[in-house]
Amino acid sequence: MNEESVKKQSSIKIISRNKEILGGTPVFKGTRVPVQTLWDYLKAGDSVEEFLEDFPSVNRSQAIALIERAKKRVVDAN
Repeated sequence: MNEESVKKQSSIKIISRNKEILGGTPVFKGTRVPVQTLWDYLKAGDSVEEFLEDFPSVNRSQAIALIERAKKRVVDAN
């Protein structure tokens, strides 16, 4: 992913928190799917594709944007 794509991804609102949705647990915007679920899938060795198949309300750009943001935070921290 090039720098322009990363910047575009970072401007996309991908996480939502609302006390009325799962008690304020961070979810993918427009869904009731907790962000933690993606990390759980990846930790278990599942692919992003498997996660997206199981949670079709999350689109690929949201999942990739979340991963890219996490990556950027880790890289920038070093």
